[in-house]
Amino acid sequence: MAGRQLKLGAIPTGAGGPDSPNRWLDPDIPPGASADVAWYVEFAQMAEAALFDWIFLFDSQYITDRSPPHYLNRLEPFTLLSALAMVTKHIGLAGTFSTSYNEPFNLARRLASLDVISGGRAGWNVVTTGDAGTASNFSRDEHFDYETRYRRAHEFIAVAKGLWGSYEADAFVHDRASGVFFDKSKLHALNHKGEFFSVRGPLNLQRCPQGEPVLFQAGDSEPGRNLGAAVADAIFTQGGTLEESQAFYRDIKQRVARAGRDPDSVLIMPSFVGYIGDTDDEALRIKQYYRGIDQSLDQRLTQMGRTFGGHDFRGYDLDAPFPAEALADATTAYYTRAQTFARIAAERGLSLRETLEVAAGNDGPGPFIGTARKVADSITDWFEARAFDGLNVYVEHPSQFRRLIDEVLPILRARGVVRTAYDATTLRGNLGLPSR
Repeated sequence: MAGRQLKLGAIPTGAGGPDSPNRWLDPDIPPGASADVAWYVEFAQMAEAALFDWIFLFDSQYITDRSPPHYLNRLEPFTLLSALAMVTKHIGLAGTFSTSYNEPFNLARRLASLDVISGGRAGWNVVTTGDAGTASNFSRDEHFDYETRYRRAHEFIAVAKGLWGSYEADAFVHDRASGVFFDKSKLHALNHKGEFFSVRGPLNLQRCPQGEPVLFQAGDSEPGRNLGAAVADAIFTQGGTLEESQAFYRDIKQRVARAGRDPDSVLIMPSFVGYIGDTDDEALRIKQYYRGIDQSLDQRLTQMGRTFGGHDFRGYDLDAPFPAEALADATTAYYTRAQTFARIAAERGLSLRETLEVAAGNDGPGPFIGTARKVADSITDWFEARAFDGLNVYVEHPSQFRRLIDEVLPILRARGVVRTAYDATTLRGNLGLPSR
């Protein structure tokens, strides 16, 4: 990709997500931030001023009384993104929407509406839903099994794409002299009948400004990688070491090529959490402090249990080997992530307590912890080494996000690694992706 530049997404997690359930105690964060539209507006405008490519709202539709604050009380993504579209001009607006607990027509219409409202800035993070308990909120006795979820997702996306093609771009002529509102020859019914869906169409909305919303996909599993390679514009991933990230990058690009697509047209975007201090030692102390207060041991056990399909880890001896039998409960949950933790624990001979530290990111200083220059150097090195095409920045404590904007991004901007101005009016255009 000529003139390759780092792409940046920002993920606001308000009062505290799964790995930071006590973050709402930070006086810099309103305790009700996750349901406060004014807080999101301030954040969105800050990210846009820093030339971020998109805001990403992850979502779920199932909670228990042990869920983190950001899950217990947060705004529905479509409603919130539509509100943010009115107070921003350039930044992309992406949300998580499940193919397991939606219907293609309704979701395609909502995404197209967001794209029209925002002038071409809508994005869809395609998920199949890992929380098995979600089924109980949608009149289902059981969650779809892993294979079924991904078969359904493939068909769901195909239907949505078909519906977005209902109207050609110039279908609405609005010719008052002749009394012709639209050209009927440029309206197309879908007439889809498949394994999961029967959708006649067409969609009752004009073509999206960017042709189709940008499709993001998060899934490190084999089915998830294949889905992303076949349909996604950008792939979200958890990341890892430099070597692991490079291997994932190569694997996805190869799958994209085998799917008959241009590998440069699919962006790889791992999650990013950095810690910035005046010295490397101070940055490490900041990390250790926040990781210590943001999540108690009991909360870490709860989060590990969510990954493993609700397995209760609280009755185990923390200093005994990690219980490999827990993996059996993860088959309808976040199975690939659970497999990763179980594999690391087995390979390193870790106890449950030590595995919790790995899961919480407390197992070392890491490359993105240090002075602003050190963090900028690491980002530059990894980007140039093809470990990623961009970063999904988790916005945890606001003071650290401001330091990233004020201290790290100017260094990257001076090097030409990130943009100095928005390139286009649509999200697809700003990401350098082909139009649809």
